[in-house]
Amino acid sequence: MKKFVLATFASGLWIGVSEFLRNEILFNRYWVEKYADIGQTFPSAPINGALWAVWSFFLAGCIVFLSRMLTMAQTITIAWIFAFVMMWIVLWNLNVLPVGLLPIAVPWSVGEVAVAALIAGRILGPTEAEPTR
Repeated sequence: MKKFVLATFASGLWIGVSEFLRNEILFNRYWVEKYADIGQTFPSAPINGALWAVWSFFLAGCIVFLSRMLTMAQTITIAWIFAFVMMWIVLWNLNVLPVGLLPIAVPWSVGEVAVAALIAGRILGPTEAEPTR
């Protein structure tokens, strides 16, 4: 259980930093402009950051959980689809997805999930991270 918690914490920290760097530092302008185009203000108050941090740790927990039962490639694929593809569909449906960001966001998010899965695998160790068949 200690390894699960540590892997979740370390992976969640990585995801949170990656998301903050992408959305608040590098590409904040895209989000602000998209929200302005629809007459809204981009939500970047501390409470929004806190909720994204919670999201990061939930995603990390899912990655750690999946990594105990699936191969690395399966873990990355399933976690990426559930976390990012589904989120982008919702954001697009709500008309708040800056589509111009997708060429950057897609590879970035795959890398983000892959690094989180690698972190989990390192902490859990090969016997727990790879399924036995």
